[in-house]
Amino acid sequence: MNFNEDPHRRLNILTGEWVKVSPHRTKRPWNGQVEKLPLEKMPEYDPGCYLCPGNERSGGVKNPDYKETFVFNNDFMAILPETEPDTYDNGLLQAKTEQGLCRVICFSPRHDLTLALMEPSDVQRVVKLWISQYQELGAMDFINHVQIFENRGAVMGCSNPHPHGQIWAEREVPDLPAKELENQKTYYDKNGSCLLCDYLEQELSDGSRIVYENEGFAVLVPFWAVWPYETMILPKRHMESIDQLTDKEVIELADAVKTLGIKYDNLFHTRFPYSMGIHQRPTDGGEYPEAHFHFHYYPPLLRSATVKKFMVGYEMLAMPQRDISAETAAKTLRELSNIHFSESEE
Repeated sequence: MNFNEDPHRRLNILTGEWVKVSPHRTKRPWNGQVEKLPLEKMPEYDPGCYLCPGNERSGGVKNPDYKETFVFNNDFMAILPETEPDTYDNGLLQAKTEQGLCRVICFSPRHDLTLALMEPSDVQRVVKLWISQYQELGAMDFINHVQIFENRGAVMGCSNPHPHGQIWAEREVPDLPAKELENQKTYYDKNGSCLLCDYLEQELSDGSRIVYENEGFAVLVPFWAVWPYETMILPKRHMESIDQLTDKEVIELADAVKTLGIKYDNLFHTRFPYSMGIHQRPTDGGEYPEAHFHFHYYPPLLRSATVKKFMVGYEMLAMPQRDISAETAAKTLRELSNIHFSESEE
């Protein structure tokens, strides 16, 4: 089989689902005009931004004059801590109440930065905050899953350009992490080894889908990627959750996060939009030797800063499909500079 010529399907080993690949439709990812959007010059501080230090949020809550990172309970939580457990059972109509809480993490007091543009030491502070929040929220008796994520860019539904992410912590393990855990456990029970450890070993040996690596982490385009430039960050050492990182691995993870952000921005010379999230061990106190923590990045851009990938038609009614092969996408990202274009053009 020629991955760059023949239409084929690829199995997502984490979910058990398939993705259709049609590489013959687009032999090269640079077909057509590549449009560059002029970068909007944003101020370091925006008096109208509800996330900047010292500014007022909804309901009159005022942010402290924070100098590094800042975390607070979301003023508009999607799930609430005071919700009482309850069920609705009426034949085929089923419902359950959802209990949890939502937080916002400001990565930096600077309004004009992103993880790609922050100093390495500042990205390390963000990683440490992810760790402490996972531990703090996971220790609550009604929290069994902590979902850390970032929506970057208006196209991904981000309502504020200030560098920030979110955490939704809840009683129930959501569907996608639960499905991934189920497949990891099935593999572990059958083979006595970690699914993602074995997968990463094969990817490192192959090399064609590796985007970047350092001593502790690998950035790769997964074999089953759906989005054009979808990636994962995987630790090379088996870890069930982010709180098992050593001090050295915190530095290495921050390096991988920052480097991938730079490569994304350099691809189309824009502030590259994406949704990013961490999947890791639930916090219900159970044993999860099969769990291997990892990052998913789902960016929508396809051909340029203005041409996006949409899930429509066949993909909504049948199965996901992509034209650019994972190998071609990885090669494109791998060959991009690790220096941000805005710095290299100065």
